[in-house]
Amino acid sequence: MIDPRRLRVLRALAEHGTVTAAAQALYMSPSAASQQLAALEGEVGHVLLERRGRTVRLTPTGIVLAAHATKIASQLEQAEAEMAACSEGLAGEVTIAAFASAITEVVAPAVAALREDAPQVRIRVKDAEGHASQRLLVDGAVDIALSVEHRDVPGQSTEQLLREPLYAEPFDVVLPSGHRLADAPEVDLADLSKDPWVTPWPGNPVHDVVLRACEEARFQPRVECLADDSRAVCALVSAGAGVALVPRSALHGIAFGGAATRPVCGHRPTRRVFTAVRSGSERHPLLRLVLRELRDQAAALRS
Repeated sequence: MIDPRRLRVLRALAEHGTVTAAAQALYMSPSAASQQLAALEGEVGHVLLERRGRTVRLTPTGIVLAAHATKIASQLEQAEAEMAACSEGLAGEVTIAAFASAITEVVAPAVAALREDAPQVRIRVKDAEGHASQRLLVDGAVDIALSVEHRDVPGQSTEQLLREPLYAEPFDVVLPSGHRLADAPEVDLADLSKDPWVTPWPGNPVHDVVLRACEEARFQPRVECLADDSRAVCALVSAGAGVALVPRSALHGIAFGGAATRPVCGHRPTRRVFTAVRSGSERHPLLRLVLRELRDQAAALRS
């Protein structure tokens, strides 16, 4: 009989590439993870890992078993969801990972609404930028992830995650108040090709959208300042350090003493946000309740 807990370690190794990284994701020591993998090899009667010096990699048999482990994990998630659906009432804990502006505009209002309407449900929130929320979801550290379409996101098996669109929002141009285009009704990005730019760090999905928008306008931005926090980006623009593109919701609540925001003319860069859960868990009543509240808050954001 194969122990599903050991399959979880094999899945983590396949996902993260090293025993140390897999152990960290599962909050285990590397030696404990290695012992679990060795025990799994004994259970199945096959060599699952090739050891080369201090590194290991999956054998062809290990790759096959890791694929089955993903399917088994999905079935277990579904079984838990269906058993929970059979019980009466909704009570428990749901952990959400999301990036900062999604927490401000969608997650926090959802938490407030659920505290009022479903006080027996406890919501925990983790700030996770870029694709980190999906990593946390795959590793079992959170139950729901809010993330952004990103062309450089590491591949995730469609069997692992179930994604649903949540909302889409345009990017606006942020300019120093004395900029030549600060009073224009709309701004053509091509007119900013000679300006210095302030962008998030590479790896942040917003950075990717900015580069793509500039590519479509047929120029490569001259990036002089890097900051992931939207308030920091706007503060640098206000100081005259450059121009920026910022998602509209991230601009809410920011004081613009020395900056102006303008819409982009023509094709507007857009950030598309989605929710993700582990495949098989989408029928869990607690997750359905929280996802429904997140959709309601996102709909209010669009209105």
